Amino acid sequence: MTRMSMMKTPTTATVDDAAAISRTLSRAFDDDPMMRWLFPDDASREARLGRYFSTLFTRQYVHHAVCERTGAAAAFWVPPEARAKAVPDAETIQELEEILGERAPLLRDAVMTAAEHAPEEPHWYLAVVGADPAGQGQGHGAALLRSGLAKADAAGLPAYLESSKPSNLPFYEHFGFTVRGEVRLPGDGPVLWAMRRAPGRPAGIS
Repeated sequence: MTRMSMMKTPTTATVDDAAAISRTLSRAFDDDPMMRWLFPDDASREARLGRYFSTLFTRQYVHHAVCERTGAAAAFWVPPEARAKAVPDAETIQELEEILGERAPLLRDAVMTAAEHAPEEPHWYLAVVGADPAGQGQGHGAALLRSGLAKADAAGLPAYLESSKPSNLPFYEHFGFTVRGEVRLPGDGPVLWAMRRAPGRPAGIS
């Protein structure tokens, strides 16, 4: 077995993991419709995605969200009590705009449009989950999803996510998510599928 296939148990991610996480997520999202819309240049996409995810992780999620990783995947969950703090500050927005260049307004409009459809009820929000293609199909993403959902279930709260990749919908449905709506992003952007999962019974309770 390779090292990548062995490290499947989720562990808490720290700032020291930024390089590995940004590399993992840049590869994971290379074929994602939303990321291809924001970063259309094939030659520079992986490098720019790496900077994009590194900025979000180091400036935002690692401080205010539940960030976990395995040897080939990473996930960022935002619990309801961190929702307001997880919003990017002015410096983070400036960094993202520099990375996106002329396409920065597309991200701003996409975030605002998605926010209009987010549920008002307290929930755990799956902001990011992705596995390096070299480790896909080995259970890394599933392990991270189970870990986050267990925390949501322990709190008695639903979970919510948006996906722009239709082939991922059955994966999320397997874990109890259902599509609650489709959101067409402005500027000829892709469709986002808004998905919700009702709280389940916490582990150990029958």
